[in-house]
Amino acid sequence: MTRAAAVDTAALTGLPVSDYREICRRLGRDPNPVEARMYGVMWSEHCGYKHSRATLRRLPTSSPRVLTGPGENAGVVSIGRGWALAFKMESHNHPSAVDPYNGAATGVGGIIRDILAMGARPVALLNSLRFGPLDDPRARRLCSGVVAGIAGYGNAVGVPTVGGELLTAACYRDNPLVNVACLGLVRVDRVARSAAEGSGSAVLYAGARTGRDGIGGAAFASTELDEGRAQADRASVQMGDPFTGKLLIEATLEALATGAVTAIQDMGAAGLTCALSEMAARGRVGMAIDLDRVPLREAGMRPEEILLSESQERMLLVVRAEEVERAAAAYRRWGLAAEVIGQVTADPRLRVTAGGRTIVDLPPETLADAPIYDPPSAVPAGLEARWRLDPAAVPAPDPLEALLLLLRHPDVASKRGIYEQYDHMVGVRTVTPPGADAAVLRLITAPPLGLALTSDGNGRWCASDPRRGSALSVIEAAANLACAGAEPLAVTDCLNFGSPERPEVFWTFRETIEGIAEACEALGVPVIGGNVSFYNEAEGGEGHGRAVFPTPVVAMVGLLDDVTRAGRMGFAREGDPIVLLGAPGGTLGASLYQHAFQDEVRGRPSDPELELSARAIACVREAVRSGLVSSVHDASDGGIAVALAESCVAGGMGASVTLPDGPVAEVWFGEGPARFVASLPPERLDALSELACRNGVPVHVLGHAGGPALHLAQAGSAGAADPIELPLAQLTEAWEGLEV
Repeated sequence: MTRAAAVDTAALTGLPVSDYREICRRLGRDPNPVEARMYGVMWSEHCGYKHSRATLRRLPTSSPRVLTGPGENAGVVSIGRGWALAFKMESHNHPSAVDPYNGAATGVGGIIRDILAMGARPVALLNSLRFGPLDDPRARRLCSGVVAGIAGYGNAVGVPTVGGELLTAACYRDNPLVNVACLGLVRVDRVARSAAEGSGSAVLYAGARTGRDGIGGAAFASTELDEGRAQADRASVQMGDPFTGKLLIEATLEALATGAVTAIQDMGAAGLTCALSEMAARGRVGMAIDLDRVPLREAGMRPEEILLSESQERMLLVVRAEEVERAAAAYRRWGLAAEVIGQVTADPRLRVTAGGRTIVDLPPETLADAPIYDPPSAVPAGLEARWRLDPAAVPAPDPLEALLLLLRHPDVASKRGIYEQYDHMVGVRTVTPPGADAAVLRLITAPPLGLALTSDGNGRWCASDPRRGSALSVIEAAANLACAGAEPLAVTDCLNFGSPERPEVFWTFRETIEGIAEACEALGVPVIGGNVSFYNEAEGGEGHGRAVFPTPVVAMVGLLDDVTRAGRMGFAREGDPIVLLGAPGGTLGASLYQHAFQDEVRGRPSDPELELSARAIACVREAVRSGLVSSVHDASDGGIAVALAESCVAGGMGASVTLPDGPVAEVWFGEGPARFVASLPPERLDALSELACRNGVPVHVLGHAGGPALHLAQAGSAGAADPIELPLAQLTEAWEGLEV
């Protein structure tokens, strides 16, 4: 290859010069143009995890229940009785910014196929969404499109969307976050793997035909958003077909049931290139592939287009040669393409031909194993100064007006207008639908085994203190499961950040990983997989873009031995005592109250107090399981006052409550870890107090449930707030006032 040709080939990768030199070193030559394009996507940040892989090793990934941890298509944990769960979360942020409907829809389809690739039937979806303020026309358009895309794909594919969250802030206006998690069920002895094996085994392409949509999608997801390229970027967004997705689920499970399949992977990011190289590299084998045999839906596609297309609803399987027709017949019976496109070879090289000519010849691990970077990190300038917050300087209204404003805030208000667009009952497993602390699913009727699922993340906390904020997000997820009575089994996460090439961004990433690790270790919960999404920035001044808040999103799944005893959120009976489990005071630092009344995030979130939080969570879980409490709800965004109001609305009754002594704003609206508002029959109060005492958890009796209004007063010294009274109808109107 001439020097000029080598320069042109290097440009095709879109990678730094240092990466291109490393490619040449590994190959002992310059890559040809097709190979260069393949390295360009596989060594992109989206596929290669170059900046994050070393740091991610800090996360705890093992427990006695873990069958498959990070590194496979999804993590898998045993739940007993011969069953296991596959669980994974992914992002589709950039595609959703340029094409919200299709970006979100294909995010749903992609995560479903990750679960399917583990041999599991997908049974539930969660989503975690971030947008700019919803009174902004662009943010509102993106929100409407994303929600429609999630509903359009999820409803038609037949997998219920059972929960999620939506939060807003100005930093998400141009770069929304669309994170989707999926849960699947599989027998322990039928968990699938992706490592190719067996020289001479057939490589089977199955599913939809390949088109030109989504070419370069992985590379597009690894750069900052640029409004000037928005139209061109739409070509990088895939087009999903949920009806084909449903057929693919049934056909794949049928093919796996034949026993003929030895390895399987979906063709997601980087398409066929990724599936071929990763499956071969994991199995330490090679593959000989003929692109002329790939089913196409468009004529005249070039070899690199076939290799890099991210067309949806496609799977790649390795099948024993003598049984290939059995596996292929399962797909054809469902009206899907199924063609042998090559075979596994003992020689560990990936060789691809087209038109009778070899166009790729390289060791597959050189594609699948991108370089690992050690980026510089630096504490953001002025961080400690931003931690200082004078609560008296927050220009807030009186407590009554503040409570109504927070109930109307998109971060708190009912998301009924969103989740009613989702079919959360398809599959008839859903026991507790969206809107509660955690969704609950029934798995087995006798005994009545169940699962609880939740997703949580708070960019405000992490923008202020990423270590504390990420730990608090893990604690919040576990607290939500405790309200359902569930023991946490596993975490999958989606870590959303700006450019890792900026030292202050990478510092926040490292601190975030440390916070997640510390909280998961305190709770004894492994991280079994996830996703890192960098470059969540739009065009901005001073040489770099406007980054989103550092936003780690934690999805957590928990086990209920008896789904019929799942906890409820709303007050249940007139006259029941109401108690606060946990510390009575919170902090205003980086709270919703502070952010709602000031233009920037200021102050520092609460110390997670991991040991105390773990004890409080265990106490609440036991209280729910033993039937001590009639209702329980964790106090998170907006503090205790908001939690009380939500419990009134959910239960359809008021309450009369006296909050503890202390500064008004901190006591009413401050935020802190693992604090719960519970109600219970009077005769069980002593038993709950004894349980809390054994766990070292503070208990405060606040008042009682009942009546047509929420009556809030505060005990103690001068300066306590005047009592307020809000009719239930007014609370409900405020909380259900969000329009989407």
